[in-house]
Amino acid sequence: MKPAEEYILNQPEPYRGILIHLQMQIELTLPEVELKYKWNIPCFYIGKSPICYLNASHKKQFVDIAFWNSAHLTKHLNVLISEKRKVVRSLRYSTLEEIDDHILIDVLKDAYSVRQNGFYKRKDLR
Repeated sequence: MKPAEEYILNQPEPYRGILIHLQMQIELTLPEVELKYKWNIPCFYIGKSPICYLNASHKKQFVDIAFWNSAHLTKHLNVLISEKRKVVRSLRYSTLEEIDDHILIDVLKDAYSVRQNGFYKRKDLR
């Protein structure tokens, strides 16, 4: 078993259920995505482009699906959380029932569409 899959399957509930659901939606929405294990968490890439990562915070009792290229995202910005992070924004869930698959899929497709952009928006240098 891959380390990223072990990370997901070894989580206690409700984290495991949330992580499995998110993994399934990511892989259904973006079939070419590759699950990797970096920085001790599951990360999803398409080629060399990072799409998102999953993180279970037991201390704060939630699961984050975080997007690196969030500066370029345009969908559902009102529900994406930055919380003192300069680059990353995330969707955050404490229960499986909180997941709105329509929002999740929209944000995943949006992240896919901007995957080639850098982490920061560059200001016009004219």
